[in-house]
Amino acid sequence: MSLSRTFPECWGHRGASAAYPENTLASFEAAIREGAEGIESDVHVSIDDVVLMFHDPSLDRTTTGKGQIKEHKWYGPDGMEHLTTVKEPKQSIPTFAETVSLLMKPENLHVKFNVDVKVQNDPARLFSLMHTIIAAQPNWQTVLAPRILLGLWHPTFIPHAKNHLPYCRRSYIGVDIWVARTYFWENVEVFSMSFGSLTTAEGEKFRTDCQQGGKKIMVWTVNDADSMVEAVRWNIDVILTDVPRKWLDLRAALQADYDNTAAKHGRLFLWTTWYYYQPVQSLLSRLLKARLENIAGPFTLVNAASIPEVGLVSA
Repeated sequence: MSLSRTFPECWGHRGASAAYPENTLASFEAAIREGAEGIESDVHVSIDDVVLMFHDPSLDRTTTGKGQIKEHKWYGPDGMEHLTTVKEPKQSIPTFAETVSLLMKPENLHVKFNVDVKVQNDPARLFSLMHTIIAAQPNWQTVLAPRILLGLWHPTFIPHAKNHLPYCRRSYIGVDIWVARTYFWENVEVFSMSFGSLTTAEGEKFRTDCQQGGKKIMVWTVNDADSMVEAVRWNIDVILTDVPRKWLDLRAALQADYDNTAAKHGRLFLWTTWYYYQPVQSLLSRLLKARLENIAGPFTLVNAASIPEVGLVSA
């Protein structure tokens, strides 16, 4: 048994999304039922101000609907409330309010919630709507708020998060270590990084700096056993996975007999997989930054004092 080593928490990426339609209550419930310590999901806003748990800006890939979420109403005869997933078992799209209600059930008060904030959103509008829902919960400041982790891709979202949701922890989500250091280091507690970004020499140094600087590291999306064990070797804090049960079972085996279990999972893949080479990771970083800036504007550091303050509801 490994007594001194710590093991990453298990957070369900879009729930237990390998088995259930992603970002649905059924998927979230399955991840929690399997024993995940947290769930991760994404948010978009309808034209009538309903916050939805949904990954893509478009309905096309995963539902029976078509078009951009921001151009559709939630309520009404043609509203998105009537859509279902393409994947079986067919599910409706959950709202942020419904997901919060799930987390507020007595049996789920231990579950953490990583909200991936997509850059297609207007941050002030989104965070204001989220605050209204959060603050409507009983004892929200002590029971709910500490469990919510805002995941931010774009630095201009930081001051809006500080203003509208100051009680929520913040994380950087991305693949770019330079962006993480330059724009987010002083403004977040957690770095949610792609597995590939942490495999390089630069990634190794970043992991060390985070651990020495008291920053937590989450890694995504880790679905194979070799990568899961490597994340343990790196002393990662959270593994985001589509297959929570797989990581939970492997974690139990590692806790029972670390040396023999870890020995079954080699490290050769880190050198034989072209995707993990530094030039490839650098190219991916540049491409993603360009895409994010094309959607949400240039990466800049915005002073929170320049954002109009919002009065918050007391518990």
